[in-house]
Amino acid sequence: MKASSKKNQPHAALRIVVVAPDLVVDDPSDDHAHSQAERSRALRIGLLESGFNLIATLPADVFLADRINQLQPDLIIVDAESEARDALEHVVFATRDARRPIVLFTDDSDTTHVRDAVAVGVSAYIVDGLSSARIRPILDVAMARFDYEERLRLERDDARSALQERTVIDRAKALLMERQGLSEKEAFTKLRKVAMDKGLKLADIAQRTLDMADLLS
Repeated sequence: MKASSKKNQPHAALRIVVVAPDLVVDDPSDDHAHSQAERSRALRIGLLESGFNLIATLPADVFLADRINQLQPDLIIVDAESEARDALEHVVFATRDARRPIVLFTDDSDTTHVRDAVAVGVSAYIVDGLSSARIRPILDVAMARFDYEERLRLERDDARSALQERTVIDRAKALLMERQGLSEKEAFTKLRKVAMDKGLKLADIAQRTLDMADLLS
């Protein structure tokens, strides 16, 4: 079942997972690691201060897909430094069958990756600046964008499916017209009657007609 944002629910009800590196820094002299840990800690504190429901913080590893599937979050935040782009790859893989809005926070000012990130499903790409005041509007925009893109995607899928069904029905009509000497209206009426008698969709009967013709040819 595909996940999507919940309509008209309070922010606190949104189940958020943060994908981030461990906050524990093994080397006390590693200033970069300390800076990253502090930035990541500020993000999580900001989420809690803004009233969001942070249900888990997960590492970007091979088990991420299973953990996300178990937790069923509404939104995923990727807290990734420039050297941790594989975190985004893990998240995209983990959400390939159940789409969710993804927000990427990074300290990398190189924006050449933005296009690629958006292409794989990132709803918001945020560079620097993790003040609590910024978190809520960022997530609001990400959720709204995800909902809009999901509606467009479903509309495209529906249109594609309708076109495919019309094509199958037209092929089945042409087959009946050729083999049984029927007019187009007669062929359509025959297909529709069989569909009604069997309680099936017209496109399904049309496909069965084509499949049977292939078997007997």
